[in-house]
Amino acid sequence: MPFQFVTPELAKWDALAVAPGGPPELLVAPFFSDERPLRGAAGLCDWRMCGRLSRLILAERISGARGEAILLPGRRLAFPKLLLFGMGASEEFAESMFRWVAREIAGVTRRLGIHRYAVPLPGRSTGRIAARRALELWVEEVGDEMEVWLVESLSTQKDLAEVLGRRSH
Repeated sequence: MPFQFVTPELAKWDALAVAPGGPPELLVAPFFSDERPLRGAAGLCDWRMCGRLSRLILAERISGARGEAILLPGRRLAFPKLLLFGMGASEEFAESMFRWVAREIAGVTRRLGIHRYAVPLPGRSTGRIAARRALELWVEEVGDEMEVWLVESLSTQKDLAEVLGRRSH
């Protein structure tokens, strides 16, 4: 199964560094242009990086504008690289936007030559989309050709694993 799970916890991410095969090559952190402070994976990265992402936002070097993709070294993170991906304004987020973001993230990772990456499903950190629906849309748009680690809470991992299990039959 090309999908695996990791919870949105820094200690769990750190444990990936010593896991067989090591951590994914990249963590993708999608975020909205009006999401302040940053939440989810982006917020955890900002915390671990001592506010570096917040400083980049304040300096107007990143904004979260739709399609903005910023690659940073994963300093202080378990992942060698961090990709910040802008999703635009949260009020504009809908299934059509999710589909576009999923395709764009997959395209950027392919162009970077990344084969293993971790990503929270877009819109999940702010509750804009349900986990099950987000995974269904991700699979429809991106497929399962690469090894993807879904950053998702333990409470929803079982439900998502059931969705993936149904697909494999």
